Amino acid sequence: MILALESAVIAHGLPRPLNIKVAVELERMAKQMGCDPKTIGIVNGKIRVGMSTSEIREMGKRDDVLKVGTRDIPVAVALKRWGATTVSATMRIAHDMGIKVFATGGIGGVHPGNNWDVSQDILELAQTNMIVVSAGAKSILDLKRTMEALETFQVTVIGYKTEEFPAFYTRSSGIRIQRIDSLDKIVKMFRTKERFDIPGAILVCNPIPEEHEIPGDEFESWKEKALAEAREKGIEGKDLTPFLLKRIMELSNGKALEANISLLKNNVRLGCEIAKKMEV
Repeated sequence: MILALESAVIAHGLPRPLNIKVAVELERMAKQMGCDPKTIGIVNGKIRVGMSTSEIREMGKRDDVLKVGTRDIPVAVALKRWGATTVSATMRIAHDMGIKVFATGGIGGVHPGNNWDVSQDILELAQTNMIVVSAGAKSILDLKRTMEALETFQVTVIGYKTEEFPAFYTRSSGIRIQRIDSLDKIVKMFRTKERFDIPGAILVCNPIPEEHEIPGDEFESWKEKALAEAREKGIEGKDLTPFLLKRIMELSNGKALEANISLLKNNVRLGCEIAKKMEV
C-alpha cells in the first residue's frame, strides 16, 4: 500500500518553513491511514524513493534545488544536484519502482496565450500507467485547452464524486468529465488498462473541500494581476508556475495557501484509500 508523493511542493510550491511542516504532515497522515508514503526526490544526484525526514528538511531549506521534470532527471543525476520532482518526474520514477498510486496537488497543463507552453506532466500522463490523484489542474492554466490536450493524448480523466473538472482552488470549471463514486470502479478501470496494455494514467480529479474553496471571480482577480507582473518581468517557461503560485498566495493574504494545504491533504487521503483498495 505504497503512496508516491512529489517533492516539488517542498522546494517550489510552499513558503518556508511551512513547506517542511506540510511535507512531514502529509507523510504522517498517510502512515496513520495504513499507507507507506514515499516522497520522491533527488539528493546529491541520487534518486530517493522515500526521502528521509532529514532530507526533506534539507531540501526545504536549500536555494539551489532544481525543479525536475522527466527530461531533467538525467541532468540532476549527472551533475549530482538536489532535485525536486514535479508530477512528471515523480510519475516516471514511481512507475519504475512499481508504485501504482500517486497523490499530488494539481497537474500542470496548457498555459494561457498563443505560445506553445505545455507542461511535461501532460506527456507523462499520456504514457505512464498509474493512478494520479489531484485537484484537477492548476487554476492559473487554460483549463479548456488543458482538458483538450488530455483528451488528445488519451489520458483517462475521471471525477471522484463530481461531474466537473476541478480547478485546483475552485471545485468547478464548467468542463464536464465522467463521474465515478466508487473506489472499486477506479481500481477496476486500472486493472483493465493493465490487462489490455493501454498506456497512460488514470487522472482522478478530487475537488478541494468546500470549506476551503476560493470563489472563481476572487481567484481570477489575483491571477490576472500575477500574470501581468510575470509579463512585465519576462518570466515564462518552467519558472512561470512557481512565480504565479507564490504571487497569488501573497495577493490572497494567505487564503490561497490555506486552500493549497487543504487540497493536498484531501488528495493524500483519497490516494491512500485507493492504494489500500489496490491491495485487496
